[in-house]
Amino acid sequence: MLQAWFKAEGHVVAVAPDGGAALDLLERDPADIVITDLCMPETDGIEMIVELKKRFPKIPIIAMSGWTSSGGVDYLHVAREIGAVRTLRKPFEPAELSKIINELT
Repeated sequence: MLQAWFKAEGHVVAVAPDGGAALDLLERDPADIVITDLCMPETDGIEMIVELKKRFPKIPIIAMSGWTSSGGVDYLHVAREIGAVRTLRKPFEPAELSKIINELT
């Protein structure tokens, strides 16, 4: 859904099924901004943010998640602590994410 929304707004969008694939994609074609879910197969969003900050420290990262706190851990808070510049709790409206992207670019 987000891919269609941003393409309709004129953005170039690349999509990866998990964090590892996203990192491979970014090695070949760096992005201006990364939007990641925290719950993904293989390499999850937290692992991906850590690796993104090492390899591409200047790319802004927006993390999103529908996870609630687990065992006292707020994963969106963790994402901010390790480098996400903004976070969104699902569900959210695409216009809300679009506003954040416009603020960051």
